Amino acid sequence: MSSLSWIRGFNASVGLLAPHAVASKMRREFMTPRELPPRDWELPLLAQAERITLRFGLSALRWGSGPAVLLMHGWEGRPTQFAGLIKVLVNAGYGVVALDAPAHGRSPGHEANVVVFARALLEAAGELPPLKAVIGHSMGGASALLATQLGLRTEALVSISAPSRILTMLRRFSRFVGLPSQARAHFIRLVEEKAGMPANRLDVARYQLDFPGLVVHAEDDPVVPVSEAEIIHEAWFDSRLLRLEAGGHQRVLADPRLHEAVLQLLASARQTAPSAAAW
Repeated sequence: MSSLSWIRGFNASVGLLAPHAVASKMRREFMTPRELPPRDWELPLLAQAERITLRFGLSALRWGSGPAVLLMHGWEGRPTQFAGLIKVLVNAGYGVVALDAPAHGRSPGHEANVVVFARALLEAAGELPPLKAVIGHSMGGASALLATQLGLRTEALVSISAPSRILTMLRRFSRFVGLPSQARAHFIRLVEEKAGMPANRLDVARYQLDFPGLVVHAEDDPVVPVSEAEIIHEAWFDSRLLRLEAGGHQRVLADPRLHEAVLQLLASARQTAPSAAAW
């Protein structure tokens, strides 16, 4: 029996008898990221980066100089997963700062969630010049969109492979690990308590998105369905939707069409907004 089958069987049976205990265990699993090492192709860019520590202990990598672009990776991700895009941005004259999200890399913490990611973006932005753009992948994209509702200011934003509604992801996870209905309800409530925000507020349909943006998603994404990108685009009046026929959940970051679309977005933002200070 596979470990996943064992977990599902355990949760399905014990979850009926002790739903709160099982939900609490799954809440900890859901919010505790694994540390995954960088791939070989990430190492050259990592060697070229300047490691910086921000005011509240967040760790980040910096490349280049010029108008500031802030990047946030996804769950269990790394800044250097954006390697191809970072090279393109630096060559185009931008200064790139990519965060280690809380509980990831060298940033402090043992647990994280989308609200914690969003607040990290706010903290980082407070130490940077006015942002030309914020770019987020997966949960980093969801957190970037949320951060704009909490006060983050940016000329443009790029959401890549991101979910539109956190409650959908919570329900999908709880079904995936085999939680029965009562344990599932406990699980969602515990996540909300830990995040400090109701899950139904973490929904782009409720957001005020008043800046230009780009929504990118691969049609073969096995983690976040491409339909999520359609929902984000529909809720975001001033956004362009780029659907790629292939790229999965991670490989999409290396697609030259994404890189070109990002540069186009930044160029159009430059024409419609005051120039950002170099950094």
